[in-house]
Amino acid sequence: MAFLTEWFWFFLFLPLAALSGWIIGRRGGQRHGDTQVSRLSSTYFRGLNYLLNEQPDKAIELFLHIAELDKETFETQVALGHLFRRRGEVDRAIRLHQGLVQRADLSDAQRVQALLALGEDYMRSGLLDRAETVFTDLARIDQRAPQALKHLIGIYQAERDWEKAIDNARRYEEVTTEPMGKLIAQFECELAERQRTANSVEAARAAVARAYQADAGSVRAGILEGRIETDAGNSEAAIRAFERAARHDPDYLPEVLPSLLAGYEQVGDLSGARAFLSEMCEHYRGIAPVLALTRLVERQDGVAAARAYLARQLKDRPSVRGEAALIDLTLAEGADASATLHDLKHITDQLLVRNPSYRCTQCGFGARTHHWQCPSCKEWGTIKPLLNYAVV
Repeated sequence: MAFLTEWFWFFLFLPLAALSGWIIGRRGGQRHGDTQVSRLSSTYFRGLNYLLNEQPDKAIELFLHIAELDKETFETQVALGHLFRRRGEVDRAIRLHQGLVQRADLSDAQRVQALLALGEDYMRSGLLDRAETVFTDLARIDQRAPQALKHLIGIYQAERDWEKAIDNARRYEEVTTEPMGKLIAQFECELAERQRTANSVEAARAAVARAYQADAGSVRAGILEGRIETDAGNSEAAIRAFERAARHDPDYLPEVLPSLLAGYEQVGDLSGARAFLSEMCEHYRGIAPVLALTRLVERQDGVAAARAYLARQLKDRPSVRGEAALIDLTLAEGADASATLHDLKHITDQLLVRNPSYRCTQCGFGARTHHWQCPSCKEWGTIKPLLNYAVV
């Protein structure tokens, strides 16, 4: 680790050191005598020596001395400000970058760079209002300042000012051509949530519609639309919205299933519910649609049919929740439990095979056999047996 740290600091400061050396040579020949050049060169090489000997603080102080002797060098001042910020000396970075911004001899490109650095200082120190002012000014100076727009998006997210976040995200997309639709859809859904809480149904629907425009596959917009329509008593519209969300991303099926089934119950369409759940069982490998379909089979076809269906499904997708449901159905049926016990034994064996017996205490890597060195994080002696592991 010491070796890596040494080279980290070397590569971090090498550009600044090279820049300082170039400045010394250029300005030394133009404005200073041989004695001054010699003194600066000595300081420069002492700074490099500190870097190579893992003494970055002393190196920074020497480079600061070089910058003091050549205050007109914009690049050196900006670089030092970045270094101060990285070291946690944000106040010092702010003062340095404020001084740069106030200089009258900067080009437009340099002023943009100085403002960007100052805004990042403010963000690092938590002064979001000042950072917002700086980045807004920067966006006015340079309409194609993507970094400023990106920072503004982050600021407005933190302040939950979703309208401004959306506006700047769209501007960022225009400037960079980077797709921002998924992020804009999230912001529109935040607005829809706010309007739903305020019982502004039409405004909430409008925000959801804009979310779909930004990201046609937005799962959150579908879930939110379903909840809005459920609140409004439009069960059929809610069902369509929840199904749309689940089809876009089946992983969210457990999130929508209770409300979706309540909607089917409300309209009295249990056959539609069974058809949709059967479809989801093909695309979602979890147990949620199987258990929901088992309850519908029990209601319509009886306990025996439900138990037989669940036992078949659990052979392909073993689950502790499924085991519990199978036990309940067996007890409710009052039949011979020997067949169910065989099914449970098969399911439990599958679960044990799938679960790890060892886990790394450093990174959480799971393993079925013991390793003295973790294959994931490469630490030694960190893989240990789990508490529920037993030798049989």
